[in-house]
Amino acid sequence: MLLINPVIFEIGSLSIRWYGVILALGAVAGLLLAIQEGKRFGIKSDFFMDLLLIGAPTAIIFARIYYVAFQWDYYKDNLGDIIKIWNGGIAIYGAIIGALVCGYFFSRAKGYRFWRIADICAPSLLIGQMIGRWGNFVNQEAYGGPVEESFLRETLHIPSFIVDHMFINGTYVHPTFLYESIWSLVGLIILFIIRRQRFLREGELLAAYIGWYSIGRFYIEALRTDSLAFSGPQWLVDLVNGLWSPMTAVFELGYLDPAYGNVRSSQLLALLLVIAVIVFIIVRRTAGFAKARYVDPMVNTKQQAEAENATEKNAMNHKIANNKKNNKDQSGAVVGDSSHASANQSKEKTNSNTETTDDQQSSADSSSGHSSGGDSGGSDGGGGGD
Repeated sequence: MLLINPVIFEIGSLSIRWYGVILALGAVAGLLLAIQEGKRFGIKSDFFMDLLLIGAPTAIIFARIYYVAFQWDYYKDNLGDIIKIWNGGIAIYGAIIGALVCGYFFSRAKGYRFWRIADICAPSLLIGQMIGRWGNFVNQEAYGGPVEESFLRETLHIPSFIVDHMFINGTYVHPTFLYESIWSLVGLIILFIIRRQRFLREGELLAAYIGWYSIGRFYIEALRTDSLAFSGPQWLVDLVNGLWSPMTAVFELGYLDPAYGNVRSSQLLALLLVIAVIVFIIVRRTAGFAKARYVDPMVNTKQQAEAENATEKNAMNHKIANNKKNNKDQSGAVVGDSSHASANQSKEKTNSNTETTDDQQSSADSSSGHSSGGDSGGSDGGGGGD
């Protein structure tokens, strides 16, 4: 029976459910973590708020698509139930895929490297999952197989309000939501510690988050009785069961309906992701791709390009202004030289005219002197003849 009403209150036909409120709280907690860490790298809070507004719906849609895809035999005959997400039925791996896809395009559009933003947001994703799992608790879903009450109360010392709510269909069941929530909390602490270490390269905090969560999910998933599954080869079944076998010392494998399949899809995906994380880190380091460290300053390529363009524009404007000034100075010098030349030419012309006038005056005086001398000579000659 339900000890906690999944509906908080109703407004007309609108029901406000604990499930939605808890998911919202997880999203807000993740946002606050990202904003706080983003300040260390000079990223404004608006960036993460916008990312949440786009990323949260995207993650939920992908999570629902992932779940519906593995339950298509039911939903193909009940298409109207696909949108009834308030009744539960979302897959966390689908949500992670949706969040990463959205984060990739959004960070690139804003001028940031995807790996740097993904690293900052990795703890946010984990705290969102840690809190969000309590929505499964309220809805009494995603639980494990039958278990003795004494195991929960006396062996694991789980609080009574949780144990009481895990009494479902006449039997006590494993609170797998709690196991995963605690696993996420431990992982969150680990991420907080290693992100301050200089050995951590870009992209590796995200890889650590995926690897840590996948390890926990691999072992916890096998306790559940509602796993999404498919029919796989026997060697794969033996491999998965063999890797999980150490858990049999404490837990029993949860029942998996053969009608769904013999391999839990989340277990296989978790195993593949752990392998992918190891390969990712080794290849990037050996190939020299992981040069930037997590603690290195953040570079916004978009702002950098805008700053470079502004610098080039200012330099060009300065050059144009200098050219105009030089042209103006040269024009002034030409005008000054022309005026000076004209003045010299005028002066030379004046001097030439003056000299011409003087020459003419001298010629006139000379002619006048010769004439006077001729008259005097004639007079003297005449007197000597008498």
